[in-house]
Amino acid sequence: MSILTAGFIDRLRQSERAKQYITNADKYLEAIGYTEHGFRHAEIVSTTAYRILKELGYPEEEALLAQIAGYLHDIGNMLGRMHHNRIGALLAKDILEELELSLSDVTRVMMAIIGHEEDEGVIVPDPVGAALLIADKSDVHRSRVRNPLSVSEDIHDRVNFAATNSELVIKKGNGSNIAGTIQLMVTIDTRISQVIDYFEIFLSRMNASRKAARILNCNFHLYINNTRMA
Repeated sequence: MSILTAGFIDRLRQSERAKQYITNADKYLEAIGYTEHGFRHAEIVSTTAYRILKELGYPEEEALLAQIAGYLHDIGNMLGRMHHNRIGALLAKDILEELELSLSDVTRVMMAIIGHEEDEGVIVPDPVGAALLIADKSDVHRSRVRNPLSVSEDIHDRVNFAATNSELVIKKGNGSNIAGTIQLMVTIDTRISQVIDYFEIFLSRMNASRKAARILNCNFHLYINNTRMA
């Protein structure tokens, strides 16, 4: 019997190694001025990656692998921002082997974590990695800003703080050649940040999300303040 069940996710959350890695990765990013990348971000990305595959009709085990990858995807930041995706994959390997996940499943999680960094321009053609990337890039929200009083000083903080709501909507297709549509709905308070600021820092992320959606045989659309942008 496979150990890859919902109970495995609970065991992962209780892993002291995983807790330490997530905590210290977030501390490092806080020290260099990045938005929140702690347990809040890990849980949101994890849950969203699972939901993407489930709502598109993928098998439970693949959705669970996306959930695992989402929870661990940023732990490599503990050892520095550069190549954090590759470092994170290796750190995740230790955690998952300790929890006795199969080698084939560990490998898929590692590849998904490596592929979540859009700057490398390579997206592994695997549903697990595609769901992780979209889930990660969709987490834009003011709750990620550590110091709301200083948002005018940094465009990333300003755009995130201006995002009063963000929601990923998955619509499964009706038997056509397209499996479904993934829509990122963002509400931006333009008194804080203009829409153009969003595109300045998130354009590469949206392009990566579009490529990842194609792997899932889906269209990807971005809506800002109920207006379709892409």
